[in-house]
Amino acid sequence: MAITYYKKADKNASTGHDQTQELVARMLSEIEAEGESKAKEYCLSLDNWQGDIVVSREQIEAAKTKVPEQLKKDIEFAYERVSRFAVAQRDSIQEFETELSPGLFAGQKLIPMETAGCYVPGGRYAHIASAIMSVATAKVAGVKNVVACSVPRDEQGIHPAILYAMDLAGADTILQMGGVQGIASMAFGLFTGKPADILVGPGNRFVAEAKRQLFGRCGIDMFAGPTEIGIIADHNADPDIVAADLVGQAEHGPDSPVWLFTTSKELADEVTARMPGLIESLPETQRNAAEVAWRDYGEIILCDTREEIVEVSDRYASEHLELQVEDLDWWVERLNSYGSLFVGEETTVAFGDKCSGTNHILPTKGAARYTGGLSAQKFLKIVSYQRQSREATRSVAAATARLSRCEGMEGHARTGDVRLAKYYPDETFDLVINEEV
Repeated sequence: MAITYYKKADKNASTGHDQTQELVARMLSEIEAEGESKAKEYCLSLDNWQGDIVVSREQIEAAKTKVPEQLKKDIEFAYERVSRFAVAQRDSIQEFETELSPGLFAGQKLIPMETAGCYVPGGRYAHIASAIMSVATAKVAGVKNVVACSVPRDEQGIHPAILYAMDLAGADTILQMGGVQGIASMAFGLFTGKPADILVGPGNRFVAEAKRQLFGRCGIDMFAGPTEIGIIADHNADPDIVAADLVGQAEHGPDSPVWLFTTSKELADEVTARMPGLIESLPETQRNAAEVAWRDYGEIILCDTREEIVEVSDRYASEHLELQVEDLDWWVERLNSYGSLFVGEETTVAFGDKCSGTNHILPTKGAARYTGGLSAQKFLKIVSYQRQSREATRSVAAATARLSRCEGMEGHARTGDVRLAKYYPDETFDLVINEEV
């Protein structure tokens, strides 16, 4: 395989992980031991917030008056499309019952989780759309208690537009708390008395690590750390659009990977030439983040063939993957590992991030090799059940007894024995494997 790193990243997703892991573990341990008082202490020291943690209805209504009418309409536009897509996802999986053999029935039920904790980033940027992506999807799935949290930005608390979106999407409780302390509060049921069955939502490396460490005592959606973009582009791609889309993800944070996979050195040259100017044109906060992200995490990979690009792209398993190439169907059929696919120049990560309808809470750090993004199904427990007639028990109990004895599990075997003895007292069954295995 002929692969050339036109630009190689100095850092990767594991950079700084040990320090992050140690810090998060200590914070989680302290908050679990000391409860709400410790969570408030971190709120004060990290975010300079000492106001109410639980947002009241009066505070929500007051925040609504600060949101411009056009912004409200745009939030509603996004909510309607994200909700419709979530409904379609929910309805794509059904409860059923099937007869496996005469008298033996097995079925599937869909049971919504009781409580979901939805994290909405609000530090560097006001991630309004994230409130819709997580809260609305949980409500569509039928979750009874949705607890949402976001960092208070100033003395006024959570950004008014985030509060409006959380409330519109159906949040039952809203906590003014971000970071590890917000994740811990939802997981441990602080301020609500309702520990989360699942934690969802994107965040920085500290939020992602907190979710990872809590997995097991509650569910998580996936690894959703610093955002990533991969762009597959050929010689016909517009370098202005490719560069703009790379910068659009790099501005999220200094540890956001951005990757270009191409067969065209000319395109690589043109995109590289445009990146500094585009980054320089950003406002200071975004410029500082994008400059470091491109320097430390940006890569351009040249391949000889599109088959090689498919292999490389699937190995990277980008959170977002854009296709700016000819013969789009060829690529769609062959690519297998990505969080969400953006097919053609006309669509872009920015549209999906905000309002086009698909969910923007997606797997990072290679997790797209084994999971997709947040969906209504993530909030549903897909459980099975079975029932059977006494006649069906004849064959099932006998096979169970023989298999169990072969495994050395005599207790299991006897559960079949006693049923056969009760239901068929006048019959004799061969309940052991006679041949040596």
